[in-house]
Formats: sequence, structure tokens, C-alpha cells
Amino acid sequence: MVKADVSDSKQVNDMAEFIHTNYGKIDVIVNNAGISQQKMFTDITENDWDRMFDVNMKSMYLVTKAFVDDMIYKHSGKIINISSMWGITGGSCEVHYSAAKAAVIGFTKALAKEVGPSHIQVNCVAPGVIKTAMNSHLDKQTLELLKEETPLGTIGTTEDVAQMVGFLASDHSDFITGQVFGINGGMVI
Repeated sequence: MVKADVSDSKQVNDMAEFIHTNYGKIDVIVNNAGISQQKMFTDITENDWDRMFDVNMKSMYLVTKAFVDDMIYKHSGKIINISSMWGITGGSCEVHYSAAKAAVIGFTKALAKEVGPSHIQVNCVAPGVIKTAMNSHLDKQTLELLKEETPLGTIGTTEDVAQMVGFLASDHSDFITGQVFGINGGMVI
């Protein structure tokens, strides 16, 4: 196991060197580093904005850049990026989060076109409300309201997201690229 702050280029490069030395070339990248913050737009500081983009977007660029040459050389690979339903619809009091997650979607679609000729699939998963540490600050009343807003009437699990990531990492997704998969219980239709 190797740990790194994936928003820091030196740490990502050190991580990549460690992985190449100890494991060789990689087949799958899952860009899932993320943070969120609920704040009125007028209260978002420049540091808030930069940190949101560093973790949610720049990290994706750095990690993909560190390993995509391996995939291009091998003419195969899977890149799976984690966005959010707010990257599709926008979320009130989460402008910087929504903007960063929308950038993930644009990154996914553009990179899919660019590396497709090298037989690399690039896809995106856009979860809705999922029971994670990121949402642990939500009180019971808020969670109940979110359940009511979700057509399936429940909050998603990490397993729901992992199943889609697993599918996209498998050979079963070899003819799928540039797509955004909503795992949101029907909240975004």
C-alpha cells in the first residue's frame, strides 16, 4: 500500500514511481479522491475554491497523467472518474463542489475521445446521496427529506457505487466510453 496526497504533484510522482517499481504497469485508474463543503457562494473564499478544485479535479489530472502513458503503450486500460449528481444538476450552497464535479464530467468526455484510439475506456460515475463519511454531518431529518426526494425512497450505499466501478473496470465494459453513470436512486432523471 502507498499513501499520497493526490492533489500534490510531487507526492503523486513519488507514488507512481513506487507503483511502477513494485507492481509494474497498471490496468485501471479509479479517480475517487473528493471533498465537499456546503457554503453560500458569497461565503466561499478563494482558498475554499482552490482546495475544492485541487482535491476534486487537479488530483484526477495528476494521477491520470502519471499513468496514462502506460495504458497508451499497452493499448488498453480503464479510467473511472467519480463525479456527483451535483456535477450534472448543480447544488445550491455547493457552487464550488458542483463546478469541480462538472469539470470531472468534461474531463471524462474529452479524455475518452483522445485516448479511445488506444483502446482505453474513460467513464464517469456520478453518485447521488450515498451513506459515506462525507455525508455523516447530515442530521436524521435531512436524510429523511433526501430519502423522500429519491424515487427509490432510500439512500445509496458505497456498495452501489462500487458495483458500477467494478463493472466499468471489467471486460464487460469494453465497448463503453465517455459515459456518465448516475447512481442516485432516480433523484436525477
